[in-house]
Amino acid sequence: MAVIAGDPCAMVIFGASGDLTKRKLLPALHNLGEQGQLPHAFAVVGVARSAMSDEEFRRKVELDVREHATGPVNDAVLERLKNCAHYLSGDIRDPATYTALEDLLARLERAHGTGGNAFFYLATAPELFTEIVGRLGSAGLVRQEGGRWRRVVIEKPFGTDLESARALNRRLREVLDERQIYRIDHYLGKETVQNILVFRFANGIFEPIWNRRYVDHVQITVAETLGVEQRGDYYDRTGALRDMVPNHIAQLVTLTAMEPPISFDADAVRDEQTKILKAIQPPLCEDVERCAVRGQYGPGTLATGESVPGYRQEPNVRPDSPTETFVALKLAIDDWRWADVPFYVRTGKRLPARVTEIAIQFRRPPLLLFRDTPVDYLHANRLVLHIQPNEGITLRFGAKVPGAAMKLGPVNMDFEYADYFGAPSSTGYEKLLYDCIVGDATLFQRADMVEAGWGVVQPILDVWGSGPPRDFPNYAAGTWGPAAADALLTRDGRRWREIEG
Repeated sequence: MAVIAGDPCAMVIFGASGDLTKRKLLPALHNLGEQGQLPHAFAVVGVARSAMSDEEFRRKVELDVREHATGPVNDAVLERLKNCAHYLSGDIRDPATYTALEDLLARLERAHGTGGNAFFYLATAPELFTEIVGRLGSAGLVRQEGGRWRRVVIEKPFGTDLESARALNRRLREVLDERQIYRIDHYLGKETVQNILVFRFANGIFEPIWNRRYVDHVQITVAETLGVEQRGDYYDRTGALRDMVPNHIAQLVTLTAMEPPISFDADAVRDEQTKILKAIQPPLCEDVERCAVRGQYGPGTLATGESVPGYRQEPNVRPDSPTETFVALKLAIDDWRWADVPFYVRTGKRLPARVTEIAIQFRRPPLLLFRDTPVDYLHANRLVLHIQPNEGITLRFGAKVPGAAMKLGPVNMDFEYADYFGAPSSTGYEKLLYDCIVGDATLFQRADMVEAGWGVVQPILDVWGSGPPRDFPNYAAGTWGPAAADALLTRDGRRWREIEG
């Protein structure tokens, strides 16, 4: 099937001198070009405060792509990317910057044939989102007329709580139509995340058992071995709950739990995701302690043998910081499919392994058939969707161990994308940038999804914000979090899946 390259357009990157641009966006554009998924008529405009000519920006594009490429650099594609790159120096708070940008886009329409189409990528600090969108609106840069389209891509965080998320959405909708807003979550650019829907709805053997009758519980783990690195100032104002749960983890929960959409149209898929978010029961304040665990890492030793400091010793972190670096939650989805099936989620920094996975634990079969055999225990079947670092799927089932005696052993069937389909070079942003170019918003969050995600965690934020934790730090770096996270499952007669580091 032929690749659809999308309409001619220009990509405008606000924050073009930042890390996101050089480490992810420019290498992703290179990869798209190599895969034939960039429009034939395309231009890139970098906008930042620092002074730079077009030629200097093009040299920067080449250096950044060569340094951060995810595979061998295609010189022809890189040359094309350089030739269509332009730079605009200006203060994003200055109306003159947007007047100059309007003139530049008009010149690019003539020089590169962009058709007047453009999308604006806000690779900036979150507090600048509404400022930039407001300026774009005042300058008339987001008007869609004469058949041209204009879109705005916004990086998370989408607010810091439910109230601020609602305020951000109101401000955006004063300037933009909801269909122009692309709230990006780079986790959804990963192949396994996208494959959840295909796996569930294109395979007749799994969907019939994807419900409360057969599933005992679901575990979602998003673990990092790194600490806060040089992001201490940001992270200390945010914490693991705000940073990960209303966006990354909420998306994984919805794709795992949603009902079949009527089509793969963007709004049809997002309607079903939103229903799940609204069906998650926010805990009552008095129940937060039983269904939510927070942790902060102290000094410890990683699997590599490296000794690392505790969170409070990291740069730009308060020495008495109450900020959590670990969260574990027990979520309940109050709908017909998932009633009484707990979803356990955990995320944290300085854990033993860098891994993101969804584990579907099925109910254990009855032992009656084996009552007159040496078999005294049956392992439950388990399906694990591995999202990173090695994308794939593992199914565990029981098999007889060869020999005269009746003995059973667990067996894994493993599938890895790299083995079957190869491993294309990817930053995780290629699919999302491509979808923005072709106008497919399926993998982007809608306003009601953002607010519903914050609604799930708002009671926890309220309780945790009412007083500092008494036991921080409560887990050593290089371990799987505080003991209370284990108790969250053992109270229910379950335990976290063992993940190898």
